[in-house]
Amino acid sequence: MEKTVTLNNGLPIPQIGTGTYMLTDHEECKKSVLNALKIGYRHVDTAQMQMYRNESAVGEAIKESGVPREDIFITTKIWVTDYGNGKTKEAIQRSLNALQIDYIDSVLLHQPFNDYIGAWKELEEAVRAGTIKSIGISNFDIRRTQEILNIAKIIPTVNQVECHPYSQQNELRSFLAQQDILIEAWYPLGHGDKKLINEPTFGKIAKKYGKSNVQVILRWHIQKGHIVFPKASNPAHGKDNMNIFDFSLTDDEMAQITALDKKKPYDNSPEFLKKIVFRFLGPSKKS
Repeated sequence: MEKTVTLNNGLPIPQIGTGTYMLTDHEECKKSVLNALKIGYRHVDTAQMQMYRNESAVGEAIKESGVPREDIFITTKIWVTDYGNGKTKEAIQRSLNALQIDYIDSVLLHQPFNDYIGAWKELEEAVRAGTIKSIGISNFDIRRTQEILNIAKIIPTVNQVECHPYSQQNELRSFLAQQDILIEAWYPLGHGDKKLINEPTFGKIAKKYGKSNVQVILRWHIQKGHIVFPKASNPAHGKDNMNIFDFSLTDDEMAQITALDKKKPYDNSPEFLKKIVFRFLGPSKKS
């Protein structure tokens, strides 16, 4: 059974979901989401057309799955070109149309650039209007998160960032915990880095519990309170990723994994994020 945690607005959210990043082929994405829902996943993470380009495929999969809409938690993200000046409100409606739904469980600001303050205010309006259940941020560091908190009437529920045993985000996690903001982890397995996955620490723990190294890593995330989106195109791997709620890591085992932190992300450096964002904004929109 899929475990849920509770957001700071009281909304339950499945702690493990299926991600759709880089699934740009419509039929491939649709098939992936359908398989995930069939296996038992009840949280789907997507984003708007500029980046993921698959909201419509996700929407079709949800519609065809036979799973009641209220049983599926849908997260999507607003891209930086749709921040503020009424553009965020229009972007929300485009997502609703593409996903073929009348409300979205969680909408995040995808990157901390451009008018994210104006965009946040429009997200809050959508919450009050009932078209969004919860709102959050993605890839925001402490400074930019504080800027949101300074003006927020609704506190972000999550911050979706790159997080895995090699980049554990401990300083950010400590800051977010003060506001009861949860971490959602993209690249929870370190972008599939074999060096990370094959760390001897994981092998030793996995042998003890009769689990795989990947399952141990995901279990570490769960006990940290993270919400995770492991990518698994193979349905068998998808089932294995869900099978992590029948064992628990000891405090000592958690500490061993904590000791692996290198504080080095794969794709979440400021330089990497700017490279992506400024393809859309141009250098005049730096923040």
